This record gives sequence, C-alpha cells and structure tokens, in this order.
Amino acid sequence: MKHIIILGDGMADHPVERLGGKTLLQYANKPYMDMLAKMGKTGRLVTVPDGFHPGSEVANSSIMGYDQNEVYEGRGPLEAASIGYEMSPNDFALRCNIINVNDGIIITHNGGNLETEDADVLIKYLNEKLASQYPGIVKFITGIQYRHLLIIKGGNKYVDCAPPHDHPNEEWKPLLVKPMENVDAALLAAHDKDANGKAIDPLADEYRMSAQQTADLLNELILKSQEILENHPFNVARKERGERMANIIWPWGGGYRPHMLTLSQMYPQIKRGSVISAVDLIRGIGHYAGLRNIIVEGATGLADTNYEGKAQAAIDALKEGDDFVYVHVEASDEAGHDGNLELKIKTIENLDRRLIKPIYDEVSKWDEPVCIAILPDHPTPVEIRTHVKEPVPFIIYYPGIAPDEVEKYDEVSCVRGSYGLLQLQDFMNAFMAIK
Repeated sequence: MKHIIILGDGMADHPVERLGGKTLLQYANKPYMDMLAKMGKTGRLVTVPDGFHPGSEVANSSIMGYDQNEVYEGRGPLEAASIGYEMSPNDFALRCNIINVNDGIIITHNGGNLETEDADVLIKYLNEKLASQYPGIVKFITGIQYRHLLIIKGGNKYVDCAPPHDHPNEEWKPLLVKPMENVDAALLAAHDKDANGKAIDPLADEYRMSAQQTADLLNELILKSQEILENHPFNVARKERGERMANIIWPWGGGYRPHMLTLSQMYPQIKRGSVISAVDLIRGIGHYAGLRNIIVEGATGLADTNYEGKAQAAIDALKEGDDFVYVHVEASDEAGHDGNLELKIKTIENLDRRLIKPIYDEVSKWDEPVCIAILPDHPTPVEIRTHVKEPVPFIIYYPGIAPDEVEKYDEVSCVRGSYGLLQLQDFMNAFMAIK
C-alpha cells in the first residue's frame, strides 16, 4: 500500500453569514472531496499541541507524526534547510518576511504579493546597507516571494516575535520583539544540544548573546530596514503608482538547528518519500524528514499555483517508487489571510478539480492500492484573517475500506466520522498502519 497526503493549507474555516451560515467547505463545489468522504472514513484532528502557536510549522510536522516537544525549533531553521543553508551550532535562524506597513499599521504580511525576483533585489540591498553594519553577525538570505531568512550569529531563541500574518490592521510598534520572561536556563539547557549532541546552556555568555540583547538587535534591524527599504527605487516606484510597498522586514519563528528522526526511521514502511510544495517551510520539514523535495514549475504558494503540475508530480513520484508523498498547497491559507472569501472558495474548488481529481482518477486504475488522506493543517478563517487553534476535518480512503456514514467533507459533517477526534501523532500512526 502506497500513501499520499493532500493538504490544503488553512482550508478549514468558520460559518459565514454571507454564505447562509455555511463554512466555505460546506459551500464550495468539491465533488471529489465529497465522494472520497462518502467512500472512506472521516474524523477530526487536533494538529496543535497545548502551549504551541497554531503555525503551519507546528501543524504540518504534527500531521507527519512529530512530537513538537521534542523537535520544535520554529520556522527559520526549517526554511534554512529548504533553501540549502546549512546551519552552524551558533546560528539563530528566523523567518524574515518583507511586509507592508502604512501609518503605523500592518497592512499585509506579504509585501503586496512580492515576487521573488523583486525580493531578491531588496534582500541583496539589505545585506549591503544593513547587514554590513553588523559584520559576521547578521545575514539576510533570499527565499521565495515575501518569505526570507535572517541569520543572527550567536542569537538567542528565547525571544517573543509576533507572526505578522496574525496581526493584520494592527499597530506594528507594540509588536516589536521582546525577550521571554522567566526563562529557566538550567531547564532549557536540558533540552538544547549542540551539533555533537552535547547539552548546552543557550543563555550562557560564552555560547550566545542574551535574550534581551537579541531582542534589541532584532528591533534595531526592523526599525532601520524601514528607512532603507522605503527609499529603494523599487518601493519609490510602487508608491508613485499607488501600490503597496514592501517597506519593512519582520523577523519571527526563530530557532536553532532541529534534531529530527526521518520518517523512514519512524515508519519503516516508508522506504522512499517525497514532499511537493511551493513553500520553503514545508520543504524544510521534508528535508529533515528525509523526503525528496520535488520542485514543480509554476508552483507559487498563491491562488495561481500550478495545481495540475503538482498532481502530475505526485503521480510520477508514486509510479517511480515512492511509498509516501506529501502534497502541500498553500493557496487557501493565503486567501484566508487576505480575507478574500470568493478567492478562498475558488482555491478549495481548484484543489478538488485540478489536483485531487487527476490524482484519484489515475491511482484508482492501479493494481497496487494507494491510501489517500485529505485535510488542512489548521483553519484560517476569512473573517479573522489568521490561524486558529481548532480541530480540522480529514478523510482517509483506500480501495476496500469500510466507509462510515459521513457523505460530505466539511467541518460539521466530519464530527460524525468514525475516527472521532484524533490527537496530533495519532493521525500519522493510524494512516501508516493501513497496509
């Protein structure tokens, strides 16, 4: 039995009055998801453990079977792995958005849908004009679109950084970086190890700067970046055209290099696997999980992504010997963060028609059965525009499965699913137990 997980990032939602009190999954035209729900078994899954923020790094790695208390290090290290930056033991890696602020307010977390080519110019400019003020300590690395990487040599991860997508239309200065309070260095030392597995004290002077020093440095970089970016010709031209500028950096999700087992070590039935995503974060999880990263031309992380290309890449991977494929589509999450109801519905329908349909239509012809799971990682409600920590609905289907009574795939119907409410790693354990 081969296994494929199809994940619509942020696809789950809340009832919306404009839709007659339905959720977007209830309202959308998604015949293949509904068909698989009727033919398979459903349930709901808690993807975010207590004490963790409902970020995609937490939810996706939990879905893959990882215990966050053992592996969590934030987004930065995962995205570093994705773009090929090999972290040293003394690196503190942060996700670094280029965002748009106006009149002291966060307007958008994505810099006005910044393209990678334009962002690369800005990142190089930041290295020239800003990182150069801190030689050997600060480095910016280009990622994809608005998602980039900031490396602080000797930085301390025990700082509180607000994810920008959680704070649209809010004042940004009160959200500047703060050191975490009441951090017990002895306790933390027991959980942190260097590259050789030796326990370290991350707050020790000889190893890292203090949390306060790290917060002060990050805030200094944020404030200086605004003047530097707003005066760059790219943003000057955008402002003259009345467009949103990519005018300030926003670092968050920082951590050290994680220590993770591969999925093959955790699930011996996975001899070879792949991850398909346009998002550095998911590729980074895949890297540490021992999965091949398959890059699909035209995959953008937005609503205009290449659904068909991802579907074909997944089919080809399974045909060519992969036992496990993780297909991640970011589009619904981005539409949710933008508060765009119509677009989010369209992304759900595109996932169904342009990705799930061709995958199912192909693998249903094969002699070797393929077990298919469909789910989001977390809800991103369009009327809230941020992630929420709530259970998500899921489907598991394979030829010969005894279906439950659920006939539709949505947040309400799946409450009655025969899997009930699963917790964290229970999903992957149940999924991989199907042989």
